[in-house]
Amino acid sequence: MELLPLFPLGTVLFPGLVLPLHVFEPRYRTLIQHLTELPANLPREFGVIAIRRGWEVGRQSEAADATITAGESLSLYEIGCAAEIRQITELPDGRFDLMTLGRRRFRLVGVARNDAPYLTGEVEWLPEPKGDPDREGELAAGVLSAYQDYLRAVRADEDGEQLPDDPTVLSHLVAATASLTLEDRQSLLAEPDTQSRLKSERALLRRETALLGQIRAVPVSLGDLAVPSSPN
Repeated sequence: MELLPLFPLGTVLFPGLVLPLHVFEPRYRTLIQHLTELPANLPREFGVIAIRRGWEVGRQSEAADATITAGESLSLYEIGCAAEIRQITELPDGRFDLMTLGRRRFRLVGVARNDAPYLTGEVEWLPEPKGDPDREGELAAGVLSAYQDYLRAVRADEDGEQLPDDPTVLSHLVAATASLTLEDRQSLLAEPDTQSRLKSERALLRRETALLGQIRAVPVSLGDLAVPSSPN
């Protein structure tokens, strides 16, 4: 078990993905100041964890993931990802602009009691088990094909996109870049391994591509669909 400062957000970070942040709240300014004071040989990292309810996001629907209650006004999902600060710019008024990189997943076991104004989590690091290379390659090929179909449906063109060959890297990239709900992204982050994540992504991408096809087949504008019908 380790202690990790937490940065609750209304988003999900995946390993290997970049997350720029603008830090303006006093409690998180203090967090960044504490990290900059660490010895140079220690990683400057904090835990990005999605908010289920409270603070920066409004009330959301319940999902299957566990909830950690961090006070009466905030509840967090159980699985998060450590963000390592790669670039930091301190602004004249005390705010910070950060460039961070997702490193490794963790499970939030509880919230530690201390005097810091920001949350500190008791976490355990989650492994990324190595699966059967042939099976992972087969699943990655299926996700790659489904993702290309999804991109064509989104962009309405035939242009392809260069994507990584590594199944784990691909699984994280697709999870972070496809237009999914926070609950969908959180579910993908919580998958125990690459194979499980790829299987779920293939199903999600097929669902989203089919929905996009149905929307384009409706013979009315999207603006008309957004207006409630009158009971009269």
